[in-house]
Amino acid sequence: MLKFYHCPWSRSSSIFWLLEELGQPYEMELIDVRMPGGPPEDYRAIQPSKKVPAIVHDGNIVTERAAIALYLGDAFPEANLAPAIGDKDRAAYLAAMVYCDSVLDPAVAARAHGLEYQSRDYSFGLFDDMVAYVERMLSRQPFAAGGRFTAADTQLASAIGFTMGIMKVLPEKPAFVDYLARISDRPAYQRVQARDAELAKRVTPLPSFSG
Repeated sequence: MLKFYHCPWSRSSSIFWLLEELGQPYEMELIDVRMPGGPPEDYRAIQPSKKVPAIVHDGNIVTERAAIALYLGDAFPEANLAPAIGDKDRAAYLAAMVYCDSVLDPAVAARAHGLEYQSRDYSFGLFDDMVAYVERMLSRQPFAAGGRFTAADTQLASAIGFTMGIMKVLPEKPAFVDYLARISDRPAYQRVQARDAELAKRVTPLPSFSG
């Protein structure tokens, strides 16, 4: 059995999308991370910082988006969303998956909060370097790991879509716009967009972003 802990319009929406791409049965539990005081304390038994996403699969707890996405891609190889060990795209797949969590996300957060720093100050480096790298990558290849859609694209496209379209922090580069256009007609993506809009009515509203 697979259980998914989710808050709509949050970082866990990328895992929601991945689950829909996998086509496997799962149970969802809503976790309102934006409520005053945060989720109940007993949720720390699943996620120590009371964040989302998290999954429990066959008794195994997995947290952190990159770890969850890697785990799910390998756990359900029939979906063909994870290049296998030995596949030429495996290295790029792993790098793109971790990059979203370890570089893109914190660099965007730092820029959104006006943090001024030098590249050596933080492990994720500079915002401008991140933007330039992702732009180069998506200019030379159609998807995160190369020529085909993988689980890494659920993470990268979700991050670009939110930080560029909602937060207005990531600049609107043609390479980013074209990339999102390549994935926006996927049925799983469209289902999640519609479902998240409905689920968002059941939790604390998303804070507004001034750009």
